[in-house]
Amino acid sequence: MFFAYIGFDVVATTAEEAKNPKRDIPLGILGSLVICTILYIAISLVLIGMVPYTKLDPSASLAKAFTMVGKPWMAVIISAGAVAGLTTVVLTMMIGATRVIFAMSRDHLLPPVLSKVSSRTRVPYVITIIVMITDGLAAALVPPGILDEMVNIGTLLAFVMVSIGIIVLRRKRPDLPRAFRVPFVPVIPILSALICFYLMLNLSVETWMRFLIWMALGLIIYFAYSKHHSRLEHPEQLTADIGHEVTKVMDHQYGTRKKPRSAGSGEGSGSSSGDAGAGPEH
Repeated sequence: MFFAYIGFDVVATTAEEAKNPKRDIPLGILGSLVICTILYIAISLVLIGMVPYTKLDPSASLAKAFTMVGKPWMAVIISAGAVAGLTTVVLTMMIGATRVIFAMSRDHLLPPVLSKVSSRTRVPYVITIIVMITDGLAAALVPPGILDEMVNIGTLLAFVMVSIGIIVLRRKRPDLPRAFRVPFVPVIPILSALICFYLMLNLSVETWMRFLIWMALGLIIYFAYSKHHSRLEHPEQLTADIGHEVTKVMDHQYGTRKKPRSAGSGEGSGSSSGDAGAGPEH
């Protein structure tokens, strides 16, 4: 159930690539949540109507149910669809990872080379290649059970930090423009943080040990590199960079920068007007 509801937040990492993020991002996240929830409930009702829930196989409930009712060909189709679905999930999560690292690199929390964008495809190709290779090696060398639990604890921690951050920003920066406001603050963020932390406590000790080692590596990178190179440490450069980025975005999306006229455009205009003016004399 937990894995069924992670990944929707990845939509937010592509906000810079949306034409109207204020409308499109909340609509994409909430709309996909509603659609998937309805599908989950509908499939569950059909499933337990076909086979008693005590006889379902947790590893492949839907395919096993069709096999038990004498429809093995349908089980093959469902299994193939599951593989295709997992492929799209992996690609989506990779997009989210590349966009997060891209933003961190652009803010100089990571080396700027990671945020290099291809002039042809306009995507951060360096970090895309790195994430692709890293994910492939992890999938090939790390047991799936360990990866599952690491994804669980990492995602839950992110939810805890986001929930706490909502409360902090509402108090410290109430002036920030917000395209979407979480209702019933601080009740909902507090409940969210407590529930996610409780789920973290139910994970194994080995997972917590790996998680603490991973956190220690992250803190080492932050204090050894990120803190000193961050754009926030150089406010004057940050202001100039923001102005430059805003100008580029405006030019790209709205074409606010006028195109320079060609050298011969003035002469052509003049000759045309002269010819037009000479017309009545003839």
